[in-house]
Amino acid sequence: MPELPEVETTVRGLATVLDGQVIARVQVNRPDLRRPFPVDLAQALVGARVTGMGRRAKYGLIHTDRARTMVFHLGMSGRWRIDPEDIGKHDHLVLETGNGRVLALNDARRFGSVDLVDTEALEAWGPFAALGPEPLGEGLSAKHLRAAFKDRIAAVKLLLLDQRIVAGLGNIYVCEALNRAGIHPEREGGKVAAKALDRLVPLIREVLHEAIAAGGSTLRDYVQPDGELGYFAKDWRVYGREGEACACGGTVQRIVQGGRSSFFCANCQK
Repeated sequence: MPELPEVETTVRGLATVLDGQVIARVQVNRPDLRRPFPVDLAQALVGARVTGMGRRAKYGLIHTDRARTMVFHLGMSGRWRIDPEDIGKHDHLVLETGNGRVLALNDARRFGSVDLVDTEALEAWGPFAALGPEPLGEGLSAKHLRAAFKDRIAAVKLLLLDQRIVAGLGNIYVCEALNRAGIHPEREGGKVAAKALDRLVPLIREVLHEAIAAGGSTLRDYVQPDGELGYFAKDWRVYGREGEACACGGTVQRIVQGGRSSFFCANCQK
């Protein structure tokens, strides 16, 4: 599934084409993805000017001058294609700008979604209402994590994946951040030392910034809107590297937590 860096990379790529442009045409090629497309999607967007782009957790945001925001989620395999040579069977939503640029939302598995939300009501919108702070924003701090983890016996890895605690963190980047911080993924959240949390927060940001700069990580079908592959995967220290050497000299191991693989080094993560 595309995670925060992949969504951020997608939003930045779309902004180069959409920001400030009028949407001249909207073509919906099927009734639904994970859930139905908004029935008034074309009516709301055709003739609207894009006033800005954004991201909340793993959702992309396209703001318009009609005080409506199109919110998209890429699901498992979704991606936007800019100026495709042709429209394929998995290009389920097509937007055309007034200056002739074409953007196609391609989603072979159809686990993605598209919604229309009043811009002023975004924070109160159902999927956003209970989200925690953004990991790249000021709301994420060691103090916030200490309060969220207090007396919790759940594993720190699972707590960091809880979107109510931190919005947008996914499996790959939590594994990488915990490795850099020297924290074992199975350690109980309430037993993670304050000094370790002080280390962890800037390292979460470091990993995410590096991944965004690299265009994300290529997993299965993910590519950037311009067709380029994300290449942060080459810099993974532990994720997907079971049995390989860790930088500390130990060996990367894999366990399953909450139905997801966790990769770590028991030699340097305590």
